[in-house]
Amino acid sequence: MNTPASPAIGAHRAAATPIVIVGHVDHGKSTLIGRLLHDTGSLQEGKLAQIVESSRKRGLHIEWSFLLDSLQIERDQGVTVDSTRIPFHLGGREYVIVDAPGHRQFLRNMITGAADAEAAVLVVDAQEGAQEQTRRHAMLLRLIGIRHVIVLLNKSDLLGFDEARIAQAEADVRALLGRLEIAVEAVIPASARDGDNIAARSEKAPWYEGPTLTEALAQVPPPGSRAALPFRMPVQDVYRFDDVRYVAGRVERGAVRTGDRIVIGAQGQVATVVEISRWHAPESTVAGAGESVALRLEPDLVPDRGDLLFPADDAAAAPERAARIRTRLFWLRSEPLRVGESFTLRLSTAEHDVTVASIDAVVDLDTLMLNPGDSVPADGFAEVTLAAAHAVLFDPFQPGLSDGRGVLVDRFQRIVAGAPLIGAAALPDGARAIHPTASRIDAHARAKARGHRAAVFWLTGLPGSGKSTLARRAEEDLAAGGSAVTVLDGDTLRAGLCSDLGFSPEERRENIRRAAHVAKILAESGQAVIVALVSPLRADREMARQIVGESFHEIFVDTPLATCEARDPKGLYAAAKAGKIPEFTGVSAPYEAPDAPALVLADGDAAALAERLAAFIRREVAL
Repeated sequence: MNTPASPAIGAHRAAATPIVIVGHVDHGKSTLIGRLLHDTGSLQEGKLAQIVESSRKRGLHIEWSFLLDSLQIERDQGVTVDSTRIPFHLGGREYVIVDAPGHRQFLRNMITGAADAEAAVLVVDAQEGAQEQTRRHAMLLRLIGIRHVIVLLNKSDLLGFDEARIAQAEADVRALLGRLEIAVEAVIPASARDGDNIAARSEKAPWYEGPTLTEALAQVPPPGSRAALPFRMPVQDVYRFDDVRYVAGRVERGAVRTGDRIVIGAQGQVATVVEISRWHAPESTVAGAGESVALRLEPDLVPDRGDLLFPADDAAAAPERAARIRTRLFWLRSEPLRVGESFTLRLSTAEHDVTVASIDAVVDLDTLMLNPGDSVPADGFAEVTLAAAHAVLFDPFQPGLSDGRGVLVDRFQRIVAGAPLIGAAALPDGARAIHPTASRIDAHARAKARGHRAAVFWLTGLPGSGKSTLARRAEEDLAAGGSAVTVLDGDTLRAGLCSDLGFSPEERRENIRRAAHVAKILAESGQAVIVALVSPLRADREMARQIVGESFHEIFVDTPLATCEARDPKGLYAAAKAGKIPEFTGVSAPYEAPDAPALVLADGDAAALAERLAAFIRREVAL
């Protein structure tokens, strides 16, 4: 029976060969693709006339990039902002051209746009050579695992197709890719604008004996067959038709037949496939890699979206199972990545809560060497260990296959990293496995329930500056208005959580680290958190900012030292000057004022300053 199903369930089509085009923002990717489509007769009817007219209106000769940069924002800014996928035929064979962004702020689109590419064309300006973006794109090609790389030395006409200069540019690019262990299929001197060595051999470079771009593309092997690999199908959804349940998904590798016994996800339930259904396609008792199908199972189990289906009777065919996973990571967020941060790992249709357990090595983009590091900078590459709250099923990443291609997503549902999964991570000797669990209640839901957003307000200032007094008055004011607010006061923390700590620089730092983690937990529960700590060093406050994240607000209680000494409510200044308290901030230890605090509280009585603090907090947490 060929049961109707969701439009997501479709018939299998022969796979095209995906080719990704990458390169520096100004090196001519879009022009190359436009010219390539024209020279091979792949333009839609009327497109050439449209390009000619668009170019004429702007006082230009034919601008091939207008084929792709169809959005007005792209034309205005002169950059490609998204990945464009274009069907392309060459010698009776079907390709998909992927134009991936080159501008650094759009690199996250490349992660997803180029993930399934079989080959890449790396476009390099022959005059400018490899730029920072070129190195990043080369790293991405390695990260994604693209096996076939063609280098196009574009704008070679600006060098007059000079053989010696082009040979030097080729040597530089080959050296760069060689350091990344990327094999180069061909290096082609070309002019995308004029069509030299794109689809036809250029008379301007009679010395060049290599392939044209179209010849090089024709030599790219078609995607390898995945039919012989062990069966894998991530669950996309579960449907019911006439009281019959169907499990829908795409067969990612291998094949499944009626009568096969399969395992469902990490829970390990076993079921038998009794029917394979398709959407508007002939009936068949077998489904292979690339097909989207619906399976009827017995017993009538209910998998969850993201559960991985795999063979039940062959232990060697099972995926890896681990709660600590090694990944090669490309970091996209503007703030550095640090140990302890939590994200959602998206792997096919599955989502897993993970925490960064360790940063094992960071790539130096100048030398392309792996070095120790405690953070990953924006647009940086690193080897990282992720810890999940439960076992994750996955097949380790392999070049040319889609296995293990994960991405990290933050709590705002933004992709912040590409994260191919390399394998299970062993625990360090003597260490215990720690697998934090993340709440299923997101920040938006908590804010809606509380009536306000969450944030951390970190009050810093000299001892006796009035931090705790202002924090408690503001707490009272905010609570009276219905806000969920908590104060973390330095003395309160030292009376309990931090009672084992002294006042050395190392112990002060640990005190601040603990306070920041508590503040983060409270903020994640939906509260406005006011922290009142001397926290005298900028580096320690920056550590707190990194722990808390984007909701951190630094507030400087700017009370002069003379005023603090005159108040001396605890007699600490007097004791410090008498030599009874070593390393006391403001007397025998330094205080580093904030460079750019979100708020400065100075020049006013306590009531007025507390009112200003409460008003600032209300404004920052308002929905």
